[in-house]
Amino acid sequence: MESIGLYIHIPFCRQKCLYCDFPSWAGREGQMQMYVDALTAEIRAQGKRYENREVVSVFFGGGTPTALEIPMLAQLMQAIRESFRVTADAELTTEANPGTLSYEMAAALKKMGFNRLSMGVQAWQNSILHRLGRIHTIEEFLENYHAVRQAGFENVNVDLMFALPGQSMAQWQETVRQIAALKPEHISAYSLIIEEGTPFWKRFGEGACACDYTGPALPDEDTENKIYRFTRKFLQEQGFERYEISNYAKPGKECRHNIGYWTEVAYLGLGLGASSYMEGCRFTNEKDLDKYLALDFGEEDPEKRETALRKLWGQIEELSQAQRMEEFMFLGLRMLKGVSDVDFVRLFGVKMETVYGDVIRRLTANGLLKKEE
Repeated sequence: MESIGLYIHIPFCRQKCLYCDFPSWAGREGQMQMYVDALTAEIRAQGKRYENREVVSVFFGGGTPTALEIPMLAQLMQAIRESFRVTADAELTTEANPGTLSYEMAAALKKMGFNRLSMGVQAWQNSILHRLGRIHTIEEFLENYHAVRQAGFENVNVDLMFALPGQSMAQWQETVRQIAALKPEHISAYSLIIEEGTPFWKRFGEGACACDYTGPALPDEDTENKIYRFTRKFLQEQGFERYEISNYAKPGKECRHNIGYWTEVAYLGLGLGASSYMEGCRFTNEKDLDKYLALDFGEEDPEKRETALRKLWGQIEELSQAQRMEEFMFLGLRMLKGVSDVDFVRLFGVKMETVYGDVIRRLTANGLLKKEE
């Protein structure tokens, strides 16, 4: 039975962060239950379509999943368990903004079956959090981090972000040291990317006029490089293995869901704007909330269900063998363990050297790749 991961998108926030370009909104609380009902219908419809798949990971992202009320999250989790074959040892993660957490929420999530929590803190300094448009303070993060532990979560990730406006090397070092001292099982440390269409794009993006913005500037490339090197060295000393470009974990606590993205494991995106990779095809769900809410999945009518799913997906891109090989290579090489010729042959029926021999030999000679065993 083929293994897949599920991604569940929750497009609601209490406040949109200034760097975020994901499909999400603030101030639409009145549509939350309508969205949850529509998403529940999609989950049930997709469960019928992919009933012969085994779900090994579920990841609630957003937006802010914990912006939903507890009964809404419970409704979605129940629909997933009733519609899909979720393995007994599946990794079940939800993202959580510290400003939307409490002991009550954490305990409810644990009771629903979530066994991994990903908390976005980004920085240790309240001045920087305010600059990013975050809704929480570092004091609220600490209070809710301890609440999460008290609720019984033994697998917690903390998201951090560097190369932020006005951020100094000393501030980043304080952030990493303070977070590592809390002993989470996983730390994600991402460099800020200025995405088009965000408020940060208007300030820092291509063509932004310096005269329109007089606030703190972005760190230069040299500082960003020093931050990355410090992070890698310091977290390794604290017992975190850098298993992917931006991700560090204690042994055995790597994010299985994300590893699936990088290793050709099929994944199904559920909800507004969610992306999927199934059966060698890539497709993205409808991004207009009103159009999404208007879909009728007709659970008991297979023809009606398939019609709604085709509307939901829009354009379906079927990847060629060459494209799949390329993605196997460049996504797999994000990870420290690299790519396996055995896996390449299993998936594509040809040796890696046959397809990429010249470039592998050149990069190996230049010291940019190494071959082990």
